Amino acid sequence: MSAPKLRVAICGGGIGGLCLAVALSRYAHIQVDVYEGAGRFREIGAGVMIWARTWRILELLGLAEQFIKVTDIPPSPDVATGFEYRRSDRKDGFKWNWVGMPYGCIRFHRAHFLDVFVDNLPQGLAHFGKRLVSYDKRAGGEIGLAFADGTSAVCDLLVGCDGIKSVVRAQMLRAKAAEDGQPGLLALIEPKWTGSIAYRGLIPSKDLPSADGVKHRTLVTPMMYCGQNKHIVAYSISQGNIINVVAFASELDKEDQDYGEEWVTDCTKDEMLQCFRGWETEALALLEPVENPTKWGIHHLKELPFYVADTVVLLGDAAHGMSPHLGSGAGQAIEDAYVLASVLGAAATNNLDQALEAYQRTRLPVANHVVKASFESGKMFEFNSPFAEEYSTLGPAIGRQWAFLTESTPEGEAEKVVGILRSLEKDKDI
Repeated sequence: MSAPKLRVAICGGGIGGLCLAVALSRYAHIQVDVYEGAGRFREIGAGVMIWARTWRILELLGLAEQFIKVTDIPPSPDVATGFEYRRSDRKDGFKWNWVGMPYGCIRFHRAHFLDVFVDNLPQGLAHFGKRLVSYDKRAGGEIGLAFADGTSAVCDLLVGCDGIKSVVRAQMLRAKAAEDGQPGLLALIEPKWTGSIAYRGLIPSKDLPSADGVKHRTLVTPMMYCGQNKHIVAYSISQGNIINVVAFASELDKEDQDYGEEWVTDCTKDEMLQCFRGWETEALALLEPVENPTKWGIHHLKELPFYVADTVVLLGDAAHGMSPHLGSGAGQAIEDAYVLASVLGAAATNNLDQALEAYQRTRLPVANHVVKASFESGKMFEFNSPFAEEYSTLGPAIGRQWAFLTESTPEGEAEKVVGILRSLEKDKDI
């Protein structure tokens, strides 16, 4: 008789959860089920960017050709613009920094990006209207899942891919706090407001005005318009037909304060324009066409000390929800998925504990570093870091914030996690 399959339940059908499902579905010894609280897979937000490192993972998963069809500009290994930076909180704005890297900034519409994973998900894996309420460990090691609609399911491994407000993370940390006498873990459950808000909007490229017959530079170049306590990010998506605009404003003294229940609200164009009054014309030209902006409270997680508890594991924003300033939230979720799939694919079903420990040792230090670096970068863009407005040192420091992209390779991380697994397996057998 063949060995029973490892039953993996993925709670959350966002980018990280679906990437993991697609990657795990290729292993014959693993049964995958995706439980999504909504009635269909969907992404909130407009743009998503990835860097060369994440693109390599998509190549390794055999999905690159499909992603090329929905990217803004077909990726090239040549060094290209990551971001161009302007000082814009004055009428006479000027360029002060440029960050380049191989492949540059690879841009997508979030919905189109998610659709590629959806299109590669085998039939029968997705279960909709299944919002997880709680889980419980049962005799024999299986995990029971209870959903809001009154239904239930069981699995051997629960992967919390349920976002920055993760139910899985909350239960995991509460249980660990009680079991290990560490009440401090309770403070890590709720996301914290960074003190920043963001006005978001989409502009059809045809509505973006030109100046003296010259097209607005965001049509071809990802841009960062910087000012004291504020900055605007803009780049094209949807094959260049849409400009994604995100305008940030920060109040340093409000970091970690309560933001309120509603993180995303509608606001008036006038509120947004008043916030950036006095900025250079080129930056304001991105805000003028936004008729119905939304206002977002930017939250992140404090660095977690672990991503694994028994046979429950966190992935993506549930583990390391971060501010968006390095454009790396999606990339870190995809790398989580790639590494976790690599180690589960290499592990026998009776070595699950060792596989999860290997995943945690591989991913936790890197992802936690990016959480911190992303928050620091937002301060740099708004001249609130120790570098202040010293452009000659601030510019190179910003470039170094992305150093993690080249400190290893995805293939190397896959080899590393499997190597840790094999070492732990040997220790278990001694």
